[in-house]
Amino acid sequence: MTTTVSDFMRKKIETIGESESVQESARKMKEKNVSSLLVVGKDGNPKGLITERDLVRKACINDIRLSTVTNRELMSSPLITIDSRESPSIAADLMLQNSVRHLLVVDKSTSNADRPIGILTPLDFTRYQEVKNEDVDKDDIAKILEYYL
Repeated sequence: MTTTVSDFMRKKIETIGESESVQESARKMKEKNVSSLLVVGKDGNPKGLITERDLVRKACINDIRLSTVTNRELMSSPLITIDSRESPSIAADLMLQNSVRHLLVVDKSTSNADRPIGILTPLDFTRYQEVKNEDVDKDDIAKILEYYL
């Protein structure tokens, strides 16, 4: 049986509104113990992703008053997605090629192919490392874990 992204992705995606402040994003990340939040518009559709890295690199080092900046201004966009049926090595390659730490997982076989069903981070690969699978390039996964953790 081949392991796919859906086997080890996190199914719970925390969201936040695009017009809320990045200070509120930081609070929510701490409260939910996550490193990213899916930024959604008023219609509930995904607009971008705000990560701890965004907060540090775009706000903190520029001495920006976090309560006055919205998620829309700081979020990473466009969203980088991967199909839930892809392999872990494809996911690792995609992270490395795009220099990202978070991939939104979608199910392209459904009518809501753009709707995220999960999220994948380098920490999720640690669970994958225990899986025995000859079809996967574990060197790619080791690279992403080494680079990001």
